[in-house]
Amino acid sequence: HDPDARLVAWAYPSSPRRDNPFAKYTKTMTEMEFGGPLGVTAMMFGLPITIFGLFLFCNDPEVGCPSYSALPDWSKYTFFSSEAMVVFLAWIGFLMLLWYVLPGTWAEGVTLPSGGKLKYKLNGFSSFLVVMFALASGHCMDVFNLAWVHDNYLQLATASIVFSSVMSIALYVSARSKYSIPSKFLATPGSSGIAIYDMFMGHELNPRLGNLDLKQFCELRPGLIGWAVINASCAIKQYQTEGYITNAMYLVNIFQLIYVVDALWFEKAILTTMDITTDGFGFMLVFGDLAWVPFTYSLQARYIVAFRSGVELSTLTVIWIVSLKIVGMAIFRGANGQKNKFRTNPKDPSVSHLKTLPTERGTQLLISGWWGIARHINYFGDWVMAVSWCLPCGFDSIIPYFYAIYFAGLLIHREMRDEHNCKNKYGKDWDKYCKIVPWRIVPFLY
Repeated sequence: HDPDARLVAWAYPSSPRRDNPFAKYTKTMTEMEFGGPLGVTAMMFGLPITIFGLFLFCNDPEVGCPSYSALPDWSKYTFFSSEAMVVFLAWIGFLMLLWYVLPGTWAEGVTLPSGGKLKYKLNGFSSFLVVMFALASGHCMDVFNLAWVHDNYLQLATASIVFSSVMSIALYVSARSKYSIPSKFLATPGSSGIAIYDMFMGHELNPRLGNLDLKQFCELRPGLIGWAVINASCAIKQYQTEGYITNAMYLVNIFQLIYVVDALWFEKAILTTMDITTDGFGFMLVFGDLAWVPFTYSLQARYIVAFRSGVELSTLTVIWIVSLKIVGMAIFRGANGQKNKFRTNPKDPSVSHLKTLPTERGTQLLISGWWGIARHINYFGDWVMAVSWCLPCGFDSIIPYFYAIYFAGLLIHREMRDEHNCKNKYGKDWDKYCKIVPWRIVPFLY
């Protein structure tokens, strides 16, 4: 972490101003992630290239997936269209409108560095139902053909990338100019003093438009619901092309729809995650929420349309894949539910019997139940589900397994971040906890 990095021309200083009323609550990041300014710059170019690459090298059945014999013919594709950009902006606007007009409960987030708490409106699931009803009705009444989403996948991906990039810049500029507003906080990971790095990590912790928390909104609305819409468009495309939908397509749509519905139904649980409590809202989360999630997580459905249409899975294979999904879901939901219940009401009968380790901070760490098996057992369940999503694609290509491979790396990196933060937070108590619960993610393996 070379201090001379500050001399790089494009990485001009962005240290907190003296008029920031919450400067005393803001820490300066001394240990940078992702390789520092150069690493995050590479990621800001590399991640969009990856989205385009997954499409271009795994889209044409005539050349295979991936194409080993020849490079993709770029002239066949249109990367940008004003129509796709308008549709994407309308999508964001429609979901924001639903946030405002649909009723919802209000929940408090975790305690902020200043001691206060922000309130969040929870109506993600009802927004999802309205969106799906509107899209299904419009498609069935021939107002539009939902397969258009599949056919304009590349243009929509470009629109999301452009929007994410512009929004990230706007968020950073806004964070630098709103320190006089009492509700604004800087995020520790995005307060390094190097602009490009802080823009990537997120300079402001809780950017808002009135009561609308932009980070919470983007985490669960445009990209997550958009992922389900893209999957549905792929199923419709297969039906319009082949005359029926294969069981592999059904599995992918149902599995991933369950994941989306689960996240929206338990929307309150996101308020205690690192994304909301610790990370700023910058390119890392903006791009991840709006571009990466919908346009890489839908890879399996798109692959089945192009390369597995007409291929049915055997009954035994379906049973095996479904069983794996159920196991992963049970671990993921069981662990997260137990954690959130303990945090909100430790006297609840479902968690009051669990063993805990008292800490010098006055809090307690779970050392039994799901959290006595591994320190991040929920990550293991999440990854098992990821594998089950990929298996319906068969084994002709490794590309559909990109998500499971990438996700394993992501979860390990996130686990390392968690470990680092918890070590700083709990000190010697965390060392004691690690001796009691030695496994990080996978019991008896890692």
